[in-house]
Formats: sequence, structure tokens, C-alpha cells
Amino acid sequence: MASIFTKIIEGEIPSHKIAEDHKFIAFLDINPNAKGHTLCVPKEEVDKVFDLGEQDYLQLMQFSRNVAKALEKTIDCKRIGMSVIGLEVPHVHVHLIPISEMKDMTFQHKVEMSQEELASLAEDIAKNF
Repeated sequence: MASIFTKIIEGEIPSHKIAEDHKFIAFLDINPNAKGHTLCVPKEEVDKVFDLGEQDYLQLMQFSRNVAKALEKTIDCKRIGMSVIGLEVPHVHVHLIPISEMKDMTFQHKVEMSQEELASLAEDIAKNF
């Protein structure tokens, strides 16, 4: 069965896309820890980050870095935190989270944003990518 991220990649589920190339996609998390919380996902459905081939892993990190730089230009924060956990969805994904406090990375502190706010923010970040 396809993961929720595969369904997003294939357009079956809508998302607030920030960036995309032939191998990866970045979109806003719909249950964000902080404004701008973004997921970078390979288009190939692989469960664990270290099961990616070496080149795919390195390219995912490079893609994620470029997205993080766009986030830094758009979101007022002290830095961009990065986490690769992967327990909630069996499809590799890198969390990029604009942080100003440690609680922003706990996955227990959430912010609420409307679909309109998410869409506007995605557009702003994409302009800086």
C-alpha cells in the first residue's frame, strides 16, 4: 500500500509544495511544530533513511540544505533544526523546522495554521528556493 507521502507525490492528496525536482519534493507539514515546518521526501518510497543508496542519501541532504536556506530567508527564527525519525510514516522524510526554542523540536509543541496561511507561506518560501 502506498504511503501518504507517495499519495502526495502522485497528486492524490493535496499539499503545500515548496520545491520539487526529479527525485525529491518538499512540502509544508500540515501538523507543524513551528511556522514553516517542512518535509523533504524522496519520490522513491523507501522506509528507512539509511536504506537509501549512498548517492540518493547525499542528494536528499543537499536538497534538504537548499530548502533549509530558503526557509532561513523566509521565516524569522534562530536556525533550522533537522530531524529524521520516520516512525510515523514508513517513507523516508527529513523534517526541517524553523526553531527559536528547544521546544520547537519536541514534536509535542504544535502551531495551528489555516490552509490559507499554509498556502501563502509555501508560496513565500518557494520564491526563496
